[in-house]
Amino acid sequence: MYDLERFSMTDMIVCGSALRRMRQGSESMEEIAQNIVQYLYRQFSGAGRPEGQLALVRLFKTHPFHDLDQHLQSYARRLTDQEPDPAMKCLTLLATAGGKPEWCSRALSQGHQAIPLASAEVVARIPMIASLIHQFGLDVSHVLASNAPIPADLIEKTFNVFHVPDALGSPAVPAQAEFVIQQGIRSCLGFGGMLLSGDLFAVIMFSRVPISSDTASMFKILAVSVKLALLGSETRVFAHPSIGAGSRR
Repeated sequence: MYDLERFSMTDMIVCGSALRRMRQGSESMEEIAQNIVQYLYRQFSGAGRPEGQLALVRLFKTHPFHDLDQHLQSYARRLTDQEPDPAMKCLTLLATAGGKPEWCSRALSQGHQAIPLASAEVVARIPMIASLIHQFGLDVSHVLASNAPIPADLIEKTFNVFHVPDALGSPAVPAQAEFVIQQGIRSCLGFGGMLLSGDLFAVIMFSRVPISSDTASMFKILAVSVKLALLGSETRVFAHPSIGAGSRR
């Protein structure tokens, strides 16, 4: 088990090795993602904190609207005021683990199952997503790109972190009253990069203990481990066609 307040280089190496093994026995990206978030949620316990250091861990990836199943397409439609372009990217929740039953199933998520990213202007109105893309060092146009080729070096070398050291009062962390204050969230940390398909992936952790910038920087390496775990699963993203389907289901 690990402690975010005392996370060491050795911990990073051990954790990275474990994350790379999360693909074993899994038949879809969703299953790998669920293994990853459950592992992180369970392993960051800390000292003297029976409820664990992490309130919630989630893994998202961008996914074309036309490749979502009917339920997720309907969900995304409810969040936009225009008919979605079939190639529009949606930030799609692949896996979730947390301290409440509704935080342990992506199908039970109230507001994050499939977030339509219709344009750069839309992204700018969603502070957490806009901040994540900016801190990852990405141009919004690359995240939203559907058919345009993405530079190979961007896919191969972009691994970064999204760090909000003080979650309370930060516009980058929504639901302040009902989540941040209620759950005692001190910091938020995301890490990820670009998959070979050009889709963005990101693990986002909401922590009950402060996360320093030094600790956050080590998760850049863990982003590589997560990408390696997800490699090869892009032809079958979703575990069950009834929940998520399409040509890249």
